[in-house]
Amino acid sequence: MRAMVLVEPRRRLELRELPDPRPQAGQVLLRVRACGVCRTDLHIADGELPDPKLPLVPGHEIVGIVEEGAGRFARGIRVGVPWLGWTCGVCVYCRSGRENLCERARFTGYQIDGGYAELTVADERYCFPLPEQYSDSEATPLLCAGLIGARSLRMAGDARRLGLYGFGAAAHLIAQVARAEGREVYAFTSPGDVDAQRFALELGAVWAGSSTEPPPAQLDAAILFAPVGALVPQALRAVGKGGIVVCGGIHMSDIPSFPYRLLWEERVVRSVANLTRQDAEEFLTLTGRVQLRAHVVPHPLAAANEVLASLRAGEIVGAAALVP
Repeated sequence: MRAMVLVEPRRRLELRELPDPRPQAGQVLLRVRACGVCRTDLHIADGELPDPKLPLVPGHEIVGIVEEGAGRFARGIRVGVPWLGWTCGVCVYCRSGRENLCERARFTGYQIDGGYAELTVADERYCFPLPEQYSDSEATPLLCAGLIGARSLRMAGDARRLGLYGFGAAAHLIAQVARAEGREVYAFTSPGDVDAQRFALELGAVWAGSSTEPPPAQLDAAILFAPVGALVPQALRAVGKGGIVVCGGIHMSDIPSFPYRLLWEERVVRSVANLTRQDAEEFLTLTGRVQLRAHVVPHPLAAANEVLASLRAGEIVGAAALVP
């Protein structure tokens, strides 16, 4: 099979011919139909996440067709594979319903070969059926951007005025979920990114502007999808008393020091880590009921390096996917 392979961090991925993977007990063999390009892939490729499996086939927003099933899925079924690829089931976190914090968790496209390939294998327990109304490419961002975004939205509580910092793959989906729940969405983008601001307004945001400027109304909560630590004090300034600032990324640059008065009055800063299978089941059920506009541009598998470069430069509006 053909696959894009990370040989070592900070090097371009290599297009290689690899042996077809063979499923082990409890695994399914999938023919990849599309794989999303996520900012986490970029953090792995750029060496910002430590100790990846090497060589590695990246990609954890996988949409594929079951070629060989282990029992849960019949051949020909379309399923999705997310970031969480395996958990131990016995640690204190797994036993308390927090498998996203599992001590020995393994992640797709990080410790497990992922979907930048024509074929892949996955633990059937961590695969999920997908709503039929989304094309293969449209379904890819649901599997990470959407899942992490939905978990972040839940951590933001019942905030009526919600700020989204960084309007990319996750924010463009979660803005629509928030609007469907009757919330007001305020979108913050990189200074001068008028395309992303226009896109946010098209999706129902009541305001869109630069992350360096204050919103026109005080926020109840903010979610940071941009991996920029300096936005944490910015968001704290934007939320009111008791406001919540949720950091939704797996990696973020250092948070600068800030005066205690920004945190006072019971404001909260918290992170979101990974996802659970229950998160996936609930969110994918929701996306079957509420039609989200998933803006995804497909690219050929061999263009992975160029797509990652565009993501690094902030040039992607919505999301991107690789199609073998």
